[in-house]
Amino acid sequence: MQAPGHRAVGLTIALASAAMFATSGAFARPLLDAGWSPAGAVLVRLGLGSLLLAIPGLRALRGRWGIVREKWRPILAYGVFSGAAVQVAYFNAITYIEVGIALMLEYLGVVLVVLYVWARTRRRPGSMTLIGMLVAVGGLAVILNPTSVAGADPRGIAWGLFAATGMAVYFVVSAQTDGIPPLTFVSLGLGVGALALLLAGMVGLVPLTFSTADVRLFGGLVPWWVPLIELAVIAAALAYASGFVAARRLGPTVASFVGLTEVVFAVLWAWLLLGELPGPVQLLGGTILLLGVVAVQAGVRRDAVRDLVAAPAAARDAAPDAPTPGR
Repeated sequence: MQAPGHRAVGLTIALASAAMFATSGAFARPLLDAGWSPAGAVLVRLGLGSLLLAIPGLRALRGRWGIVREKWRPILAYGVFSGAAVQVAYFNAITYIEVGIALMLEYLGVVLVVLYVWARTRRRPGSMTLIGMLVAVGGLAVILNPTSVAGADPRGIAWGLFAATGMAVYFVVSAQTDGIPPLTFVSLGLGVGALALLLAGMVGLVPLTFSTADVRLFGGLVPWWVPLIELAVIAAALAYASGFVAARRLGPTVASFVGLTEVVFAVLWAWLLLGELPGPVQLLGGTILLLGVVAVQAGVRRDAVRDLVAAPAAARDAAPDAPTPGR
């Protein structure tokens, strides 16, 4: 069981990661409006993010290339699913269905994390964890206020569910890679994601379109590389690296639910950068979501204590009877 201070640091890092991830929409939208394809923007974002972390990642590795060979499977899964697939899937989803529905479908990934951990450990989450999960998802629904999915384009629903799978992989893989430095893992993972997108574009699976035209941002025109720098440095390199560290500290369940706060931060960034003031309903939904996150964190800690207490008892029950005096 982790110390409270350790978990508090992890929670702070996770919130910072969610806040940085939340900037991607505000800075990617100008590029898309200027003619960039979603896959093109994601490719450059991941590629630059990987290069930015390459030198510190190599220094942290200290020549221990055996670790990379040992962890090649999670690196591959992280890059393909968490780096490339989840972002491209979401952008494709919103071409067929409304943004609110697409986000709801993507954030079903946190539910998939709970179900995965449940299936892997064969231990049902405690009541507080399950209640917190329902409250957090309910708060997300209030924020997004999606219309009914009935009649929605099935292609959009399929892309949204695929994005949810990528999000679940992100949190699960990040929490299960002990032994490799975080910066090394994230740099290699983002590089794999960029390479996967490049190959997919070369064979025609996804369109790769770029533009050097000025983009509209902050109420005026700025060079195209301005939003790309933000996307690469903050929304990719720093966001992925901090999210990786947070998942290691908190575990996949808590980290995935703290990741839900990205929606709250996205609303705040839209207010600060685009002048879109959150409404009372969105603020209410954000409050509900945060309460759910707190409940999930408390529930996971309670489950850990329960398992810790139950383990010695189970060991005693399984042990052979000790000889008693006079037997």
